[in-house]
This record gives sequence, structure tokens and C-alpha cells, in this order.
Amino acid sequence: MSIIQVRDVTKVYNKEQVPVHALNGVSLDIEEGEFTAIVGPSGSGKTTLLNIIGGLDEPTEGTVEIHDTKIFSMSESKLIDFRLHHIGFVFQAYNLIPVLTAKENIAFILQMQGRPQKECTHRSMELLKMVGLEDKVDKRPSELSGGQQQRVAVARALASKPDFVLADEPTANLDSASTANLLDMMLRLNEEESITFIFSTHDQRVVERARRVVTLVDGKVDTDEERTEKNIEH
Repeated sequence: MSIIQVRDVTKVYNKEQVPVHALNGVSLDIEEGEFTAIVGPSGSGKTTLLNIIGGLDEPTEGTVEIHDTKIFSMSESKLIDFRLHHIGFVFQAYNLIPVLTAKENIAFILQMQGRPQKECTHRSMELLKMVGLEDKVDKRPSELSGGQQQRVAVARALASKPDFVLADEPTANLDSASTANLLDMMLRLNEEESITFIFSTHDQRVVERARRVVTLVDGKVDTDEERTEKNIEH
């Protein structure tokens, strides 16, 4: 069963002056447990599509349903609350809060949900162990490498036990070793915890590990490839 249904989504920026068509009638279903890469040249609409699936940007036309909920039919406040409880985000620039420790960055999401402090602490520690950073609990972002910061960002994205995680160019600022470690960790979470990951990426290293590759060209789905295990690099 699809957890995400994108139907005939179009996005036009700057409509009143010189229109820019970022997406042109994209339709897509995402199943639970997928490890999917959305790829394509710069300007093909990858990040726009990810932002629309995540409710961060609104389509000009078309609908997005998450578990049969049309997210753009909600009020802004209800959509914010829906994102908080149902969608995890990992960004290229990590977006960690500089003055907070690794544990506090993860707990912050749970605190926004109104969870008890004891639960926030327990879940944060559990996640840091899951991503291999139990020894970095009290380190601030400036004291962590890029790869470690991105691992904290993944842990934060998983804090609320979301329906899926959207990762926008998560390896763009990482070296090869950090990228390999991050992707291995995400694959393990996908396989062992059935966490659904959807990537927007230029990185061939991500594409090589993906089980499904959706290629956008000029804002449209050009190809949609389900990949067999023998074609996937580990």
C-alpha cells in the first residue's frame, strides 16, 4: 500500500513575471520501506518535489496524500503539526542548533511534541546509540565532523518515529568515507527497522545503493526504475 501518493503535481514559480516551471505534472507512489533516490540534472525539480512531498512548499496544481490525508487541504497550523509527527527531514547543511548538544538536538523535536523529559532523554540516547554516536552525547555540532553531524541529523529525523524520512542531498558536504558510513547506516535502518527513505541527490554513491531510482528531466518523470538486489552496491 502506498504511504505517499503524488498526483499531477505542477509547480510554477514567478507566475506573474517570467514563469519558471519547476514541476510539470508529476505523479508518483511511494510504498512503505522504500529506499528511493530522486535524481536528475540541476533544475530538474528534485528538491522542489521533495519539499512538496514534505509539505514545505505548496504545488501550483495537483495533490499530495500521505496515508490518505491530503496535506494541502489542511490549515497551516495543522500541516505544521502533521509534519512534526509524520515526516522526518535531513538537509544538506545539517541544520543542527549550534548551542545544543547532540542529545539536545534530538530531544528538541520530542520536546516540541510535548513529550515528557524522561522520554525525550531516553529516546535521544537510544537514537545516538543506533547511529553509532553514543560517545558524542554531550558534543555540540562544532565539536563533530561533518559525517557525525549528519548522523545526528538522521537521528533527529527519526526521533518522532515518522512515516518516512526525506533527505535532500544529505551527502553533498561529506567526504567519501563519511558518505559510505552514512549510507551504510541508512541502509541498515531501512532493512532492520523498515524505515522509508526518499533522497534527492546528484551523488552516484547514493544512486548505487538505492532500490528505486526516479529520474526527473525538465520537471517530469523521465524514468522510474525498480532495481534488483544484484544491481545494488553495498
